[in-house]
Amino acid sequence: QVQLLESGGGLVQAGGSLRLSCAASGRAFSSYAMGWFRQSPSKEREFVACISWYATNILYADSVKGRFTISRDNAKNTVYLQMNSLKPEDTAVYFCAQARTYNGGVCYYTSSQYAYWGQGTQVTVSS
Repeated sequence: QVQLLESGGGLVQAGGSLRLSCAASGRAFSSYAMGWFRQSPSKEREFVACISWYATNILYADSVKGRFTISRDNAKNTVYLQMNSLKPEDTAVYFCAQARTYNGGVCYYTSSQYAYWGQGTQVTVSS
């Protein structure tokens, strides 16, 4: 049984930074792409960033490019999302997800490619 546990969310002022972590267990972490998504009350769940198994492929949503950095530590079975220059519109629940299939050095921006999801961590950016 795959389990994903996010942490690191909180309340921060605009312009500040947060680092989210997602600890995974249950299957070979290094074999699967990982992604971060977010959802606010007024929007559907949206893609934020993804990273392939050995970080050979990394994708970002245009809205976070240049401000957010995704990384992974396969020895710790953990994926991270470093968020800098936060804006009020970044306020959302952030979810990490693990890809459905083993597929080498690619990652995905569509949620349907992910089979396992964490419970989410709230990020609130005040203006």
